[in-house]
Amino acid sequence: MSDLGIGKKEWVIADMYWPANSSDGAYVSHESICVLNTSDHDAIISITLYYENRPEIYLETVVCGSKRTNHIRMDQIKDRAGNGLEKGIPYAAMVSSNIPIIVQYTRLDATQPACTLMTTMAY
Repeated sequence: MSDLGIGKKEWVIADMYWPANSSDGAYVSHESICVLNTSDHDAIISITLYYENRPEIYLETVVCGSKRTNHIRMDQIKDRAGNGLEKGIPYAAMVSSNIPIIVQYTRLDATQPACTLMTTMAY
């Protein structure tokens, strides 16, 4: 394996959605962009969000350390102006990195007492 690790520099997640509600219980609805960096270098990651009927949003740059993972919680990340993500609006994401990484998307839907966990590899 090269010192740049495995993966790709660009990934797309076409179906993202942060539910507006969570039922009473131990879990809160959220979603994460999960990153694996197998290289000998830190990955500098940019995320752009796309919507059906509004302009794209550029999120803060994120770092995933060398030979580390980073679970980027979408309910905790901000855009470049310091604004958080809105709930209840479908969107998509483009994840770009300076080096190859692996990207997976996970959503925990806690809108009902029986939670749903969905995960998929990005494209």
